[in-house]
Amino acid sequence: MNIKNIPLISATALNNAIHENSEIAIIDVREDGEFGENHLLFATPLPYSRLEIGIQSLIPRKNAHIVLCDDGKSAIAECAAMRLNQLGYSQIEILEGGTTGWRNAGYQLFKGVNVPSKLFGELVEHAYDTPRITADELVQLQKSGEDFVLFDGRPVNEHQKMTIPGSICIPNAELPYRVPTIVKNPNTKIIVNCAGRTRSILGAQTLINFGIPNPTFALENGTQGWFLADYPLEYGANRRYSDTVDATLLPKQKNAAESLMHRFEIKTIDTNTINDWQKETNRTTYFCDVRTPEEFAENHIPGSQNCPGGQLIQATDQWVGLRGSRIVLIDSGEMVRAPVVASWLYQLGHEVYVLQNGIKSTLKIKELEPIKLPKFPLISSKQLSINLSQNDCIIFEIRSSMEYRNAHIPGSQWSWRTRIITDVKNSLISKIIN
Repeated sequence: MNIKNIPLISATALNNAIHENSEIAIIDVREDGEFGENHLLFATPLPYSRLEIGIQSLIPRKNAHIVLCDDGKSAIAECAAMRLNQLGYSQIEILEGGTTGWRNAGYQLFKGVNVPSKLFGELVEHAYDTPRITADELVQLQKSGEDFVLFDGRPVNEHQKMTIPGSICIPNAELPYRVPTIVKNPNTKIIVNCAGRTRSILGAQTLINFGIPNPTFALENGTQGWFLADYPLEYGANRRYSDTVDATLLPKQKNAAESLMHRFEIKTIDTNTINDWQKETNRTTYFCDVRTPEEFAENHIPGSQNCPGGQLIQATDQWVGLRGSRIVLIDSGEMVRAPVVASWLYQLGHEVYVLQNGIKSTLKIKELEPIKLPKFPLISSKQLSINLSQNDCIIFEIRSSMEYRNAHIPGSQWSWRTRIITDVKNSLISKIIN
């Protein structure tokens, strides 16, 4: 059975394929809100409205096995499949019945985002028995004047949006690299918070696994638990890690990272091996630079993606679309951050390697042919304003609905890719009638 020559795959066949060793991508092409309501556990969100923008970095190999998913009724997957065919992707299937068919076949759907990492976080806490403290206990520490430090393991932008008063932003993957420079007393308690649970648990356990001697805890339920306990949050905080680290500590840190790699059987990889990999036509290798965005902007290996380490663990599918692929991690060559991130990706089931010498290596990443997009005439803001004043144009905003609500051009209408043709027709009819 097929839809306009696009093969369908049954829920049972897809479930079997997920548990095989070959590479496969499950791409949910619905909009973010629809994806968040229900989706397959290992589905990667890439809305049809942003298909061409995100597909090449998520799935760089054109002959990779791709399964597209929608709700089974909207035919968005069919539209996406035909567009991917036009872009040169050759092995595409559509999940028969979409999420509805998956559920009807007896398989579970999940709500929310980053579900695999959240499930993993719960398993980590159970397996490692990660120490934790509650919001009330943290308040008692503050009142008692006990020696402790609170680190926010989220990215800087999330920290600035809202955090717990007094916290210092150090994203999770940066913790083992930067904490020794900040915390000199091995008796100082370290507490890691995030917005909820997962990154608090992983951040605290990262320090413990790395061998940091300090008593280390995850803040139970993060800023959410803090707020629900009726404690005030801080907004607009700008306390963050220093851009420099104590170089005298690096040899000890590198030894700790090597021990971590040995514990989880993480391998370093050289450029010659990677060059051979890049000649393969049936495997995919992702090159993920786990340093901070500022470091990446200053210097990086062309062709690599900036995947800040903590977020790469939290939201791997933001950068890696193919299950069963290889992931090569890159840091500054200090060989601390990449091994730390690798240890968690390995436990998440990924085939992961650390690039020898990081950005100092001689690696040349094979360039991808850029996607060619159609060109359209441009209109200046001034001309658009004139047209609006003369009531002879219709404006559509195709950004996210939240961005549209925050600010938009007066008189513009919000739409999205799958319905814009209908919206244009309706607007033209209304304009003619009126």
